[in-house]
Amino acid sequence: MTARTIRRTAARSRIAAVGALAVAGALVLTGCGDQTGGGDGNKDSGGGDKAGGNSSPLFSKLPETVQKKGVLEIGTNAEYAPMESKEGDKIIGVDPDLAEELGKKLGVKVKLTDADFDTLITGVNTGRYDLAMSSITDNKSRQEGLDENGKKLGKGVDFVDYFMAGTAVYVKKGNPTGVKSFEDLCGRVVAVQIGTTYETAVKDQSKKCTDGGKKAVDVKSFKNDTEAQTRVRSGGAAAGVNDSPVAADLVKKAGGGQYFELVGEPFEAGPFGLAVDKKNTKLRDALKEAVDALIKDGTYKKVLEKWGAESGAIDAAAINSGK
Repeated sequence: MTARTIRRTAARSRIAAVGALAVAGALVLTGCGDQTGGGDGNKDSGGGDKAGGNSSPLFSKLPETVQKKGVLEIGTNAEYAPMESKEGDKIIGVDPDLAEELGKKLGVKVKLTDADFDTLITGVNTGRYDLAMSSITDNKSRQEGLDENGKKLGKGVDFVDYFMAGTAVYVKKGNPTGVKSFEDLCGRVVAVQIGTTYETAVKDQSKKCTDGGKKAVDVKSFKNDTEAQTRVRSGGAAAGVNDSPVAADLVKKAGGGQYFELVGEPFEAGPFGLAVDKKNTKLRDALKEAVDALIKDGTYKKVLEKWGAESGAIDAAAINSGK
């Protein structure tokens, strides 16, 4: 997706469609940093004893349901290195590390479940997850539960914004089709992940192309970002579009840096947010306080530096700041 920052208004980074919840796997992160792909991942994190005696000052601000179970259930789509990706059975990256640290601040464990991106917000609205954290761009459409055409899909979500990202265009190494920028995609095949903000951005650009007398962009949307990348690498698409930190990481690491390259400059910066059900204001506000606490004590900065994502750092959390 995804740049799956405060980002473009149309949507790397993803308008969640109503659909079945397809869960690919789960990872439990304890407050002490234990990351396991199986077995008992719910060891005491040192945050407390669920509903009583918790030493965290933010624990009492959590909804009673979360206090009782002592776990935050988080939906993610682990395809967006360095933000979130899989290493064997583990989910690793900026978001999993920040989730772990948020759990410490709140005095609860956190459990990340890997699912399709376009099911995450639906999962929050149906109560499957307490929140979704997966490079989700905060924008008005998602806040209001609208699709790319303004049609009502659901009740929407609130966001706690914690990171800034832009959108970037990547091409096959050597740029055989000569793509120069996002505006240069007219008449070309472009690969994206379905349900993302950059899918919407490419479709918007296609309309600009035809309005200007040029050929439309041939948008190829795939269920996961890996398929989109494969299409670009195989030459089946002239370019791919993704969140800027994800695209930069892809260019740096895929094939040892030999598969892709970036073209043009990142554009339409916007915020990534933790997506929370609109009725769950206690959780939303507790998460905001926890993010601010991580920023204040330097933990936030250390996590971003670990993954080379410090360019997306913000000075304070915000609620629904996307446009």
